[in-house]
Amino acid sequence: MEIILKEDISTLGYKDDVVKVKNGYANNFLLPRGKAVVATKSAKKVLAENLKQRAHKEEKLIQDAQAIAEKLQNKEITVGAKTSSKGKIFGSVTNIQLADSINKKGFDIDRKMISIVQKEVKEIGKYQAVVRLHRDVKVELDFEVVSE
Repeated sequence: MEIILKEDISTLGYKDDVVKVKNGYANNFLLPRGKAVVATKSAKKVLAENLKQRAHKEEKLIQDAQAIAEKLQNKEITVGAKTSSKGKIFGSVTNIQLADSINKKGFDIDRKMISIVQKEVKEIGKYQAVVRLHRDVKVELDFEVVSE
């Protein structure tokens, strides 16, 4: 079934993308929750007109995201965590803690826009994360986990 996404879904695509999904996924999850609409001919025409009208606004959003990405790339981000004497972290560092550290530097980054490259951050050291500022603008961010 072809659908038009109404919001970003990490496993499917971005808002206003036309994607094919299985009927059950669309009928039981996406459509009832208002995350998508069926991609009929009229819905596709409305989408094309909306995209056409939003094109110049989209350029400004991309430029703003690129400016934030340039500023963010040069920042040194440190995340404090409680550790044992051997350097092991109690628990793990998540994108929530990373978002808090970035926001303390003066940026407004939502935790949902951050994905840590390594599966689990459980030791002191340097790591990488990817921050998705826009569908076309992603920045790789190096951060360091230190003992509190």
